[in-house]
Amino acid sequence: MPTKTATERLEALLDTPAKTGDGYLDLLGTAAQAGPATGLTQRLMRTTLLPQVYERLWRPALGRALKGPLGPSMAGEVRLATKLLALRPGDTALDVACGTGRFTRAFGAAVGPAGLAVGLDGARSMLGKAAAQTNPDSVAYLRADAVHLPLKESTVDAVCCFAALHMFAEPETALDSFARVLKPGGRIVLLTSARRGWQPARVAESVGGILSGQRMFDRGEIAASLRARGFAEITERYAGVTQIVAGRLS
Repeated sequence: MPTKTATERLEALLDTPAKTGDGYLDLLGTAAQAGPATGLTQRLMRTTLLPQVYERLWRPALGRALKGPLGPSMAGEVRLATKLLALRPGDTALDVACGTGRFTRAFGAAVGPAGLAVGLDGARSMLGKAAAQTNPDSVAYLRADAVHLPLKESTVDAVCCFAALHMFAEPETALDSFARVLKPGGRIVLLTSARRGWQPARVAESVGGILSGQRMFDRGEIAASLRARGFAEITERYAGVTQIVAGRLS
């Protein structure tokens, strides 16, 4: 059994000291968020109301609308992410844009007491709700920049980023950062937007993305970006206007 707490072990992975917040470590201080706001959806994440209904209502309903009737439920997403990351006891998993911690808690259970599951988000309200949940002892939360990760190089075994990459102002920079903090052989899984090839649908989906401040990636675009960064064993799953892409860093 580890002698240090999950938060203490997280501190050892950071490349800069963090202050203790409301149940989490904080690297953003008084800043409302890291980087520029990209639209309405991202601004909603910072409100105090949304975290109260995020896991139970908002995220499942929004996910179903975007994934369509054949896409996985939120619980199904958690199971799939955990499987694709191939988490083992003792691993270190990073949940980027963790929200209220649904995935982080599952990862904490998968890696066990000897492992570490880090939930990273920029919203105080989300992290406050996450820290107030019943979390495994292996879970720690961090308020920080999700695009320029403040972790040392090659420090985590797995990176998950669900329903967030399309809201980042610099998604390609974020992918660089994800690859940098992963150990060789580490795994990544992403859920993000996927614009369809049929032209009328592409136009409508692009307009919807502009209005909500979300980037609409093309199908195959994320997989190609991962290959360019040295990832292999890449898999792609599409549902509605979403894609789940996973891979292993060579």
